[in-house]
Amino acid sequence: MTATAPIAPVVTYGRLIPVTVHFDDLDALGLLHNARYPLMVERAWTRLWNEHGVRFDGDWEAAGDACNAVRELRIGYEAPVTRPGAYAVHLWLERLGTTGLTYGFRFCSVDGTKTYARGARVLVRLDATTLRPTSWSDAFRAAGRALLRPAD
Repeated sequence: MTATAPIAPVVTYGRLIPVTVHFDDLDALGLLHNARYPLMVERAWTRLWNEHGVRFDGDWEAAGDACNAVRELRIGYEAPVTRPGAYAVHLWLERLGTTGLTYGFRFCSVDGTKTYARGARVLVRLDATTLRPTSWSDAFRAAGRALLRPAD
């Protein structure tokens, strides 16, 4: 028996985060329900930012950069996900502003070669007391710069 090497991801920017589609994520037709795609993307982002110490533990005053709100979400579906199992979400930043950011995503195969859905989401960092836009922290901005998609 010969061992096979793991397949190297095919992303050149951003991060590829593993996700799992469960049987109960499928709709009556056996397809991944359209509302589950953004949920899977959110879970992938949460995992990524947790690696950088950005997390929400129930205390808005201590939430820091995790205190943010969605301003816009766009998603397009390219191919149906027809079975439970291992997949991935490719994440990157398109824009990192003073108080907001735009991130891109692809819901894809584990190795990133097949795309099922793609989209973008705009977030605004909020002050926990006033709920008005406020600046991202320097640490967040440093981590975010590493995720920026290179200019074409």
